[in-house]
Amino acid sequence: MRTPSLQYLYLQKPVTMVVIICALSVLPWIGVGDFSTKGEPREAAVAVSMLESGNWVLPNVYANEFAYKPPMAHWLMAAFSLPQGYVSEFTARLPSALAFITLLGFTLFFFGERMKFQEAFIATLLLLTCFEIHRAGMTTRVDMLFTMFMALGLYMLYRWENRLQLKGLPVVIPFLLGCAALTKGPAGIILPLFVFGVYLLILGKHRLPAILKALLYIGVSSCFLPLIWYVAAWKQGGDAFLDVVLAENFGRFFHLSNPAIAYDLGHENGVWYNFVTLFAGFIPWTIFFFFSLFGLKFRWPEKPFVQVLKDSWTSIRSMEKIKLFSLTALVCILFFYSIPSSKRSVYLMPAYPFIAVFLAQYTIYITEYRTLVTRLFAGFLALIITAVLLVVVLTMAGVADPVAIAGRYTDRASTLDTVRIVVSSFDSPYWLTIAILSVVLVALLTVFYQMRRKINIKMLYATIFLVFSINSVIDGIVMRGIREGSSSRPFAERILKEYPLNKGNTYVMNNLKQYLNLYGLNFYMKNIFHNFEADMPDTGYLLSGEKEMEKVISNYGDTYIFDILTRSEHPAGEIRQKIVLTGFTKK
Repeated sequence: MRTPSLQYLYLQKPVTMVVIICALSVLPWIGVGDFSTKGEPREAAVAVSMLESGNWVLPNVYANEFAYKPPMAHWLMAAFSLPQGYVSEFTARLPSALAFITLLGFTLFFFGERMKFQEAFIATLLLLTCFEIHRAGMTTRVDMLFTMFMALGLYMLYRWENRLQLKGLPVVIPFLLGCAALTKGPAGIILPLFVFGVYLLILGKHRLPAILKALLYIGVSSCFLPLIWYVAAWKQGGDAFLDVVLAENFGRFFHLSNPAIAYDLGHENGVWYNFVTLFAGFIPWTIFFFFSLFGLKFRWPEKPFVQVLKDSWTSIRSMEKIKLFSLTALVCILFFYSIPSSKRSVYLMPAYPFIAVFLAQYTIYITEYRTLVTRLFAGFLALIITAVLLVVVLTMAGVADPVAIAGRYTDRASTLDTVRIVVSSFDSPYWLTIAILSVVLVALLTVFYQMRRKINIKMLYATIFLVFSINSVIDGIVMRGIREGSSSRPFAERILKEYPLNKGNTYVMNNLKQYLNLYGLNFYMKNIFHNFEADMPDTGYLLSGEKEMEKVISNYGDTYIFDILTRSEHPAGEIRQKIVLTGFTKK
């Protein structure tokens, strides 16, 4: 599978090779497709407001709401947008993409020096191609940046103990943890301290006073950068800012409700949710590991359960330091995010590099000693992709109609719309589509070729290459069609041309306990929205979802006359319903 050039990069410049692969994995696609979810434009709008208002501390964003989240990601979005003078999809997603590349490059560098290099290399490739990390590197969110700062901070903490025995304090550690806190709040400092403290206790090399002293120095010095912003933001936002910060950072964690904020904290799930999302986050490799369970023999230990626990603890204490640190990090991160009632898959991302280390070790074991599993998974994946590729070719040739086929099994409008949008991505293929499909074809041929040979590690690398090509199809073709097919941009551009909408007469509902917010429309209309319920204007224009408009009329029909002027041609992806523009006048 490897050419001489690839062999040279792998043997002589492996980090460079991973950086190049990462860049090819995300950079060509982050500018492809509009915003079609609520999360991306919500974050990008903060950068828009920073550039427009010049307020880089606590700018107003959606309908006079202040941006209460730490601003590191938004600062980077705004900084990358400065040369062109406006925030685009590319510049808004660029911080996440660069964080993705940086994380994987340093992950290989860190683990490659401290364990078998092939394990570190495969761990990095599993991270690069798994669903959760790859998706986060492609989106305008704070999670990828937070994960990068958190992981790099943990790497440096390990290096500090391993090389300097907790003497001194490298300035890079408080800088990284401070940046993590400036990206997503106090967890950026508290969680690494928790992981590092537990690791030092298990390691047993240092006395408790020395451990507490090290944690105190790290904690205090790491607070310096974020405190500068928190104090400046508090001076601007006052008690309202403090209420939201306390609710977001401590209300979520300690299951507290806060009547001072006008929305539910949300995302409440049980502990089981974390394990389900981990399984989904490492797709498609979790399917590979599922394959490995067949034929696996398990014998119940003959020793008493207490003795089994003692032996397990002894084995953990005798692990290689880097493996012990990785195990401690992943267990502590999972435990930490099992406490709050609010749980989301992206919260667990800082654990992914450490989980990948053990998955890579298991992957190599399967590849070397259970060779049939690797070949069965590769064949399974290749056959599925071959079938999909055949359907795509038939669709492009006009022979197959996936929309009609899907219509035989469901009449759900949203499902059929999604199928129609995806199919339309292949209707009129241009050079990029053909190029991406050609890469998939090469990857398939490589897998089939390696299946005829006996070197299983090459079979594994061929399978990773196939997953990489699949991600390119999803990012460069499928997601482009979905994003453009459910974007608010066309509707925003149309109503700005046809109606005299401006920053003084355009209103929305900003009450998440009753209504859905139009973050995508807000971004494409350049932050001109005002809060209807706060201002109660005499006349103007109101934008809302179709179903939301029924609530508005029910709540305010006695006070206002509403006249629906127009509506979007298709449902907006962020609210999954059509958007209506309504003129209103107070009675």
